[in-house]
Amino acid sequence: MNMRRPRLDLATIKERQQLAWSSGDYSMFGGALLIMSELLCEAVDLRPGQTVLDVATGSGNTALAAARRFGETTAIDYVPALLERGRERAAAERLEIVFREGDAESIPCPNASFDVVLSTVGVMFAPDQEKAAGEMLRVCRPGGKIGLANWTPDSFAGEQGSLFGKYLPFSPGLKPPVLWGTQERLRELLAGGARDLRIARRSFVFRYRSVPHYVEVLQTQLGPTLETFRALEPARRENLVGELVDLVSRFNRSGDETMVVPSDYLEAVVTRL
Repeated sequence: MNMRRPRLDLATIKERQQLAWSSGDYSMFGGALLIMSELLCEAVDLRPGQTVLDVATGSGNTALAAARRFGETTAIDYVPALLERGRERAAAERLEIVFREGDAESIPCPNASFDVVLSTVGVMFAPDQEKAAGEMLRVCRPGGKIGLANWTPDSFAGEQGSLFGKYLPFSPGLKPPVLWGTQERLRELLAGGARDLRIARRSFVFRYRSVPHYVEVLQTQLGPTLETFRALEPARRENLVGELVDLVSRFNRSGDETMVVPSDYLEAVVTRL
């Protein structure tokens, strides 16, 4: 009997991801995460004039943070609608950023073309983790830096991802994105191309008016969660909301009707060989 696992159809998986991230309005949700991008730019000690690539930029948080430090910044993502929001934000701040459609697993740039390569809770969602990591190493020049910020498995965001995955499971054989938020996996993916790898645990705080307000945001703004809610029958949707409220309550430290929920992430800075 042939017990081999079926081969993953990564192209189909990415098509579904693109559709999900195009739903809602991620820029409204993701804008709150901007402090993670600012801190990441500080962690890599970004210098004016350096060439910078933001991989899986979404609506441009990390590209904006790099451009504010006068980096010569390029940003790629495979969702055109998110790139357009990034262009709008850059124009509003009068920042020069090149936004290009591109896949983290096949970055449309030459070898060793950037001084700094960054990704904030972006590249972690690439289906082929090894390929995405290899591409980031490829386009970073020797002696350059790669900076990453990824949710940890035991964080609020990590546990929320697992909760939604229970209701709309990942494709069998696909590695969970939160593995990027573990030291072991980061070393597996990147240490072979690094002469130095520094990892620090940080915390981002989700702040919303109330728990129902946060649930509403997940149902209307964040594409992957929005699509999960849409796919469920009413009873299952109600169960998911109940479990989500329980999860938030476990992490919430507000002490009042608001939501103040810390979520840990790993910040990694790689110096390229």
